[in-house]
Amino acid sequence: MPRITASTALARFRVLDLSRVRAGPTCVRQLADFGADVIKIESPPGVDPNEGMGGPRDGPDMQNLHRNKRSMTLNLKLPEAREVFAKLAKSADVVVENYRPDVKYRLGVDYESLEKINPRIILASISGFGQDGPYRERPGFDQIAQGMSGLMGVTGEPGKPMRSGAAIADVAAGLYAALGVLTALLEREASGKGQWVQSSLLHAGVGLLDFQAARYLMKNEVPPQMGNDHPTSMPTSAYRTKDGYINVACSGEGMWKRLCNLLGRDDLLAAEFSSNEARSKNRRKLNEILNQAFAGKDSKSWVEELNRAGVPCGPIYRMDEVFADPQVKHLGVAAEVNHPRLGRSRLVGQAARLSRTPASIATATPEIGEHTDEILRELKYSDKEIAQLRERGVV
Repeated sequence: MPRITASTALARFRVLDLSRVRAGPTCVRQLADFGADVIKIESPPGVDPNEGMGGPRDGPDMQNLHRNKRSMTLNLKLPEAREVFAKLAKSADVVVENYRPDVKYRLGVDYESLEKINPRIILASISGFGQDGPYRERPGFDQIAQGMSGLMGVTGEPGKPMRSGAAIADVAAGLYAALGVLTALLEREASGKGQWVQSSLLHAGVGLLDFQAARYLMKNEVPPQMGNDHPTSMPTSAYRTKDGYINVACSGEGMWKRLCNLLGRDDLLAAEFSSNEARSKNRRKLNEILNQAFAGKDSKSWVEELNRAGVPCGPIYRMDEVFADPQVKHLGVAAEVNHPRLGRSRLVGQAARLSRTPASIATATPEIGEHTDEILRELKYSDKEIAQLRERGVV
């Protein structure tokens, strides 16, 4: 029976997924959503004490991260299981893992070992702090990386560090790793050789800081926490309305003039607020004036009027409002999938859109080991040999 693929874009590639929790699965999901043949390799039930770290299998997290994959069980602590994995690696294109840096060597899935089996293979390793260095052995978690990367130091109100409401260090590390994998696959077309791709939560967190980090590196400026205010471009903040808050991003003199005209406050064009530098310096007074002005109408009215005037703005949604928004619906952000046991549900669709080979959610997250026999038969194991592997606890 032919394999159902999410897309034809990456259908020629096979990925062995040894990852867990979020960063690694985020990387692999990018590949799976575009049709790569992803084999999620899991320990047989009861073997791995960290088995539940990704949450319940039927829960939203597992279902969202592991769609479009096949699952096989393999106890890599056993030499015989590592032999099976070596057979898989011989024809695979990519291996993705986010073990602690030392674990891959004990299991024989480090790059040097894999390269001997298959010189074309690409290993993607995602860690908390990197594959070497003084923090190499530290366990890495999203919130720890958010703090150490500086993200929490520029987020929230002054004096009180605040984490992002999403696991942005995890997700960014996964996305950077996926970008590295795709780059390595492109390079392999010229060289014929694989390579080792690495990303870490710490490095990804610093990477997300972008201009904030560059301010320090180039000008030695330590960016402070600014709450909802943009650190350098004002007025860009969240402002109170009659029934809630809206975001306004008024960058540049043209937009500032249009905002003042709309509010009937051309007096704000005077020297105290005449330039972005002046507005940033006097942001507290400016925000008080704008909050008073916006308080006279409800959020919906302001969003409509500001957009008509060419002033960037938008509502601040709860999650239910996000998925009720007409543009979010139009983009197909919520994608449906049919699970054979759980029924139809909605997951977060792929954010990258391709015109000719788009991603899709073709299959739901598999049951643990659902495809073990199928994959072993692809490796030319007989039914008798598969039964023996099960008896010995290999699969």
